[in-house]
Formats: sequence, structure tokens, C-alpha cells
Amino acid sequence: MTAKDISATRPEWLKKRISLNNNNISEIKQLLEDLKLNTVCQSAKCPNIFECFSKKTATFMLMGNICTRNCAFCGVASGKPEALDSSEPLNVAKAATSLNLKYIVLTSVTRDDLPDGGTRHFYDTVMSIHKFLPQSKIECLIPDFKGSITGLEHLLLSKPDVLNHNIETINKNYGLIRKHADYKRSLDVLKNTKKINNSIITKSGFMLGLGESIEEVKTLIYDLKDAYVDILTIGQYLRPSDNNYPVHKYYTPEEFDEIREFADSLGFKYVVAGPYVRSSYQARDAFVASTS
Repeated sequence: MTAKDISATRPEWLKKRISLNNNNISEIKQLLEDLKLNTVCQSAKCPNIFECFSKKTATFMLMGNICTRNCAFCGVASGKPEALDSSEPLNVAKAATSLNLKYIVLTSVTRDDLPDGGTRHFYDTVMSIHKFLPQSKIECLIPDFKGSITGLEHLLLSKPDVLNHNIETINKNYGLIRKHADYKRSLDVLKNTKKINNSIITKSGFMLGLGESIEEVKTLIYDLKDAYVDILTIGQYLRPSDNNYPVHKYYTPEEFDEIREFADSLGFKYVVAGPYVRSSYQARDAFVASTS
């Protein structure tokens, strides 16, 4: 599959204007530095970073900032990760407490080098947050853990409120865009989550602009519905750097609305779609809407 690179010609609707609180941005950056914590906001070059930091919120990225995989769309560095930081679960809880977060999103790099893929580290972090902030809600945005059901079961024992695993793109793209991942395995992560704990909210998301057709998008949405997904997020792929896969198409806000309406018609609890939608962006709003 080839794609025409239109990355440098962003349309008008992708020019985002927001009001920022620079004091909050400085405060959260200093907090993260002091506690030696990573965020996906920084490592993945998220376009919403300053908006979220300005509101004193962030998505904590566990287990370092070096991923063992090298997905063509992702801005996170790949290579040989460092050893796990045993103080990280406690430090994440301290940061969440300092920010007085009512809804905490945890994600991680993929750690194929670890025997359990990092499931115990996720578990320890969730349990630390429960101890410090027992009333706060927690969302775990996880890698596939190589499809390990045992690891998934262990993580779910910590009782997160939302289990999120992103499908990212259509099946056809996996060999090129996610060559070390597997489409069915990702769907099975979501299905197995519901089989283990049917009461948990499940969530997944994908990007548009990677060379997919509308029919392929609809097939993907059907597959996610069949995987018992409750919350669906759909956003525009924006190329993090010249080394990443090129943008094939910028979808208009109207096209996002049409795709969202199609997904809504299938009965998801909540669907959000738009150019700047990201899996953890305004995650608390999605959770509240899906449980109201």
C-alpha cells in the first residue's frame, strides 16, 4: 500500500486555537520532572498537550519512554528500554494526588522484553492510586501483552474503571503500520476483558488518514462492536515526524460526523469523533457519558 504524503498541507480546520494557562503548564512539567515520570502527551508528541497541561491533567506513561516495537505512525521512541523503576507506581499516585485528579489515565510503552509484558507494574500502579485517591476513577490504556489472558486477568484484579486498548487502524494496515501487532489479537484483548469482568467499561480507538476506505472503516467499527467495546474514539492521524508514515487524507469535520453517526447507529455507549480526538483526550467526559 502506498500513500501520498500531504502532511505539510494541513487544512484550516486543523489549526487549533486555545487559551492556555502557562502557570499550570509550568507546574505540571516541574511535577513530572521531580517525580521522574513520563507522559504519552510528551513522548508521543500529542497535539493536545498544551491544552491538557493547561488544565492540569496528563496521561501517565508507565515503564519508561522507550518502546520495544516500532509502529510506523507512533511518535514514541523505540529501542532497548531501561529497567523498570520500582518507585514509579507510588510516584504516579503522588502526582495524581498533587494534581487532585478525579480521573486518571494510565498507559505505557509496549514492553515485549518483560516476561509479563508489564501487567504487574500496571497492577501496582492502579493499587497505589486506589490507596491515595480511593474515590477517583482509573482508566488503563494498555498494550496487547502478546495476548496473555493471565496477565490481563492479573491487571483486572486491581479493578480499574475502564480498560482501553486501541485497535489503531484497519486490518489491512497491520502488516505495514503495526507490523509487530496483530489485528485479531487486539480484538481478543477487548473481548477477553469483558469475559473476565463483564461490568468493566471497555474502550478502543483508531485513526483516520492512513489509506483506509470508508467501507474498511465501517468493517472496523463492526468488529469493535462485536468485541463488546463500550466507548469508541476516532481521530485524525497527524504525522509526528518525517520518519513516520505519511498522511494519506485529512478528513473534514463533516466526514467525522458521518462516521460517528454510523457508529452511534450500532449502539455503542459513547462515540466521539473529530480531527483532534485522541484516546485519552477528555477521557473523563467519555466515561461519565457512557455511565449516565
